[in-house]
Amino acid sequence: MTTSESIKDLTARKDALHKFLDIDNLATQIATEEKKTEEPTFWDDPKEAQRLLKEIKSKKTWTTSFAEVAESCDDLNVLGEFYEAGEATEEELLAQIAETQKKVEELEFKNMLRSDSDRLDAVLSINAGAGGVEAQDWAEMLMRMYIRYAETHGYKVAISNSLDGDGAGIKSCTMQIEGDFAYGYLKSETGVHRLVRVSPFNAQGKRMTSFTSVSVTPLVDDSIEVVVDMSRLSWDTFRSGGAGGQNVNKVESGVRLRYQYKDPYTGAEEEILIENTETRDQPKNKENAMRLLRSQLYDREMKHRMEEKDKIKASQKKIEWGSQIRSYVMDDRRVKDHRTNYQTSDVAGVMDGHIDEFIKAYLMQFGADA
Repeated sequence: MTTSESIKDLTARKDALHKFLDIDNLATQIATEEKKTEEPTFWDDPKEAQRLLKEIKSKKTWTTSFAEVAESCDDLNVLGEFYEAGEATEEELLAQIAETQKKVEELEFKNMLRSDSDRLDAVLSINAGAGGVEAQDWAEMLMRMYIRYAETHGYKVAISNSLDGDGAGIKSCTMQIEGDFAYGYLKSETGVHRLVRVSPFNAQGKRMTSFTSVSVTPLVDDSIEVVVDMSRLSWDTFRSGGAGGQNVNKVESGVRLRYQYKDPYTGAEEEILIENTETRDQPKNKENAMRLLRSQLYDREMKHRMEEKDKIKASQKKIEWGSQIRSYVMDDRRVKDHRTNYQTSDVAGVMDGHIDEFIKAYLMQFGADA
């Protein structure tokens, strides 16, 4: 593609995004809603005020991103005219084409995250599979990978519950990842992750395979109504574990929530168990546990709706052994996603949280149906 063809292509894609995202209408909505925030009675209903501010912020992410694309396209067209007049070099033009293309592709990619839940924060749970210390070490490696991913993207991470392994690693953990579109990006990580390596815990230096499951659900906020039947809910309290000495919690700040869930569609019953030891403040831990419960109930309802609309594809498997979504083969220097066939030899980079290309490949393939 020539430089002039590239400029035309990028300009056309920018115009398509403007139309598809309905930028003019979004701008009008933002202006109208921002006027409401200036009213003297705006904070009379704090819950509604917070909801509206979140809505404005969400809409602005689209208008701001599009404004950056439009500005870059305008600069590209001007530079193209300078190049034709001999007042700009080919290197300058190619650099601007690359920069504009990157911005356009990023917005096109982000546009795939259009469901109501995509914009929410995420609850990410990790559970080591069978295999003892090796599997528990693998679970901790994945925990670090997701923490590094979150930090790289400016997301806030809070470990709401973690259970240490026997000698090394972790048996399980639950973390809350807060930031714009955290769930939309991380939902692709749900499934079983397979590790193949020469185990440092094996005296014979044998090559071993370990499995760890990852589950990602949206962290619901106050703008989403979820009904909790309080008659089906009960609490246990316990002392949070620690490293000993002054670090041991001597009061029962840890909470265990038990909810007798009844599926409204099938009538099936099961107990939902949630533990929270995030803080030394029992009321705050109870509040966090309730939020996690609401997230689970919301997720179940969303899954039912998706099934009703036939939007769950065969690639979105339940978390069970044998449904590996990705393999990490250390000695072969290869990480491969079995759903998209995307793979990389940068194992160290992946384990340091560089999983964006895996996420992008998944969303590009499954898009809004994911």
